Parts: sequence; C-alpha cells; structure tokens
Amino acid sequence: MLFGRIIKTKTSLCDLSCKRSFSAMVRYLGQQEAINIDKELFNVYKFSVDQLMELAGLSCASAIAKVYPVEKFGNKPILVCCGPGNNGGDGLVCARHLSLFGYKLKVFYPKRTDKPLYHNLVHQATSSNVMMMNREPSLDEVNNEFGLVVDALFGFSFKPPLKPDFEGIMEVLKCVNVPIASIDIPSGWHVENGMPKDGGITPDLLISLTAPKQCAQFFLGKYHYLGGRFVPPKLEEKYKLQLPKYHGSDCCVLLK
Repeated sequence: MLFGRIIKTKTSLCDLSCKRSFSAMVRYLGQQEAINIDKELFNVYKFSVDQLMELAGLSCASAIAKVYPVEKFGNKPILVCCGPGNNGGDGLVCARHLSLFGYKLKVFYPKRTDKPLYHNLVHQATSSNVMMMNREPSLDEVNNEFGLVVDALFGFSFKPPLKPDFEGIMEVLKCVNVPIASIDIPSGWHVENGMPKDGGITPDLLISLTAPKQCAQFFLGKYHYLGGRFVPPKLEEKYKLQLPKYHGSDCCVLLK
C-alpha cells in the first residue's frame, strides 16, 4: 500500500476544531481577484516575480515535507511536473528545496520558458542534485518508480484548450495511483468552477498560495495547506482575506 494513503496523524480535538474553523473562515478568491492581488504585490508592494516564487516554492516544499516525511520514501524519488508559467517556476523552486530537505527529485519540464529567470531556476535546481527528465514518463513508470507527483503545470491563469506538449502528461496524471500534490490549483481545473466535466487531476494534497481560489471548495483530497507567508496586512484587509495565523516560523498552515 502506498505510504501517502496510510499516514496516521494524532490530532487533538482542539486541533481539529481549529483546522475546521480555518477552512470555514478563509476567503476563496475568484480568478480576477487573484490576478488583482498579484498585480498589487508587484506594483504596490514592490515584490519581484522571483522573490514571490522563492517564497511560494519554499512553502510548497514545507507542506509536502509535513504530509509526506522523507523517511517514508525509501529510494523512490518525487516527480515534479512543471509548466511554462509562474506555476512551473514555483515547482522548480519547490523541487530544489525538497532536494535540500533530503528527497530525491526528478523534474519533467516539457516546454521551457526562454527567460533568464527560468534558466536560473533550472540551473539552481540541477546544482542542488535535481535531475531533469528529457522525456515524458509513462503511466507505468510513474506508478512503479515514484513515491509522489508534484503538479506544477498550470496555475489560475490557465485557459483551455490544452496545448499538445501537455496532453500526454495530463492523461498520465489523471490515472496515476501514487499521491499527487497540486500547487495552488489542480492543473486543468477551472479556477472558480473546479474539475472539468470530462474529468481531471484528483490530488491528495492541495497547497493554495496567497489565499485559496474558489475551486478549492471542490477539493476532496486529504490535505489542504495554505502557503506563501508574504501577504502584507493592508492587502489582507483590503480584500478581506481572513487568512489563518501561521504557527511560529512556519511558512505554511493546514486548512484541512
């Protein structure tokens, strides 16, 4: 049986009550709200793209490490599937941090973005012992050789139709038996309406970034974390995000 489906967590009744209240009170963002918040982070609060990627990717790696401890993997690596946009950049950062945490990493990055930022992210990842795959993994390969898949293909800006470069890996991810951890949004889901009518990725772990998007209300997996501890208080107040309190120095917090 897969380790990701048999982890047992001892949680007090008080902790469970707190987690339910976090999930109930936090606001879920529509697509335009998410876009507007990103614009304000860049233009008003002067964050750079690579700065936010670093914070987001670290929070994703931290959430994954909490749910799937490194000692549960044995020799099986984690597969990180990266898309061409910011979600893929978050995935590359996440892969680097997971490698530094002691996990074995392989990245499938079929359509690389030809910008210095993304070249640097790939270089930083490979310099931290992350292996880049030069071919698309098959369904059998993913099921037999990997302990976890990190879905970093598409974020909240995704609009169908799916490009040919990603059709194969999306079909694989719809059918895998190993757990999937999706960054911000399960790839291919509508940011507000959730899974497509013809089916989609069903992650065990969802790591929302900044604030959960409306599609997270349709998430039926085991674990929902919020990551990206970088929202300025005035921005949180303006959009009435009602974010939960992070614990101590943690950069992610469990919502479900």
